Amino acid sequence: MVYWCTMIQITIDSADEGPIYRQIMRQIREGLAGGRISSGTQLPSHRDLAKRLAVAQVTVKKAYDELELLGLVETRRGRGTFAAANLPERNKEERRNEIKTTARRIVSQALSAGLTLDDVLEVLIEVEREVKGS
Repeated sequence: MVYWCTMIQITIDSADEGPIYRQIMRQIREGLAGGRISSGTQLPSHRDLAKRLAVAQVTVKKAYDELELLGLVETRRGRGTFAAANLPERNKEERRNEIKTTARRIVSQALSAGLTLDDVLEVLIEVEREVKGS
């Protein structure tokens, strides 16, 4: 299922082993990181997004609730869910360590699959373009 709104395309991949709410979260976080969703932008309602993706409303609500706990979105009673006006800042060392953990997993998977570091870098550049929407 694919949902396209003015700010971001959300795709539910049935082949993805991750839960649907995590897929939604990841794509909204990528939209924020890539600048396709700006601070204060209203996100689709739970009902609308659930209907368009053919998923349960509780699934979208869980994604939004988790994003709110991370400080990435704000729910305004009676008005909807919005990208946070002020995105949380985390220290650079903390972010670097998270990326390093992810990189370790990616490099291990790549080496196990017979790929080289150049192959991995090529994939990372491709993903960066996708996240930035360019």
